[in-house]
Amino acid sequence: MNYKLQWAFLIVAALILCSPVSAQPAQGLDLSIRLGDSAEGGDLSVAIQLVILMTLLSLAPAIVLLMTSFLRIIIVLGFLRNAMGLQSIPPTQVLVGISVFLTFFLMMPVGERIQEEAIVPLRAGDIDSFEALDRASEPLSEFMLKQTRASDIEFFLALSGSGTASVHELPMRVIIPSFILSELRTAFQIGFLIFLPFLVVDFIVATVLMSMGMMMMPPVIVSLPFKVLLFVLVDGWYLITRSLVLSF
Repeated sequence: MNYKLQWAFLIVAALILCSPVSAQPAQGLDLSIRLGDSAEGGDLSVAIQLVILMTLLSLAPAIVLLMTSFLRIIIVLGFLRNAMGLQSIPPTQVLVGISVFLTFFLMMPVGERIQEEAIVPLRAGDIDSFEALDRASEPLSEFMLKQTRASDIEFFLALSGSGTASVHELPMRVIIPSFILSELRTAFQIGFLIFLPFLVVDFIVATVLMSMGMMMMPPVIVSLPFKVLLFVLVDGWYLITRSLVLSF
C-alpha cells in the first residue's frame, strides 16, 4: 500500500470514528469532526489522537534513524566492516541489531525524561496533547543540540531566514537537519580513523608481495587474515563500542 492510500485510509477512518450516530432516519450522510470535547475544551478527541498516533507510527523509522544516536553508530559499523574487507560479515541484520540496542542504551535517559514529563501527566489528565508534545520534544531537542555543531545550526538558521535565536527558541525544523549534518560529519571522521590501521596493513602486505615478485597474488586476500588477527588482538569490538558510547 502506497502513501496516498495510507493517507486516504486514515482520513476515511477519522471521518467514520468522529461522525455522530443518529437514532432518527437520516436523510443524508452527516459527518462531523470534533477537535475537542465540550467538557474538556482544548484537547483533541480520541479519534483524532488515534489518527495522529498511527501517523507517528508510520514516521517512527525515520525518527529512530535520524533523530537518535542510531545514525552515527550504523555508519561507523559500516566503515568498520568495509575497512576490514569483510563484505557480509557481520551481516547487515547483525549490524542493525547492534546499532538498535546501543541506541536504546544511549537514549534511555531521554526516554525516561519523556515518560516522566510528558506521558505520565498526559495519562493522568493533568496536561493536554499539545502540551505533552511540547514537553516530549524538549529532552529530544536537548540531546540533539549537544551533538550539533554551532556552524551547522547557523547554516540552517540562515537558510530558514529565522535570524538569530537563543538555543531554547530554536525550532525543530532547524535542529533536526543540523543534527543530521553534524552526525554525518562525526561518523565519517570516526570512519577515517578506523580505516588508517587497516590501510597500513594493506600497504605492508602489498609491499612484501611486490618485493617477493608475487604480482599475481591479490594483496586483499593475504591481508584479510592479518587484519582480522589485528582486530582480535586489540579487542576491536570493545574499543569501537567504547568509543561510540563515549562520543555521546
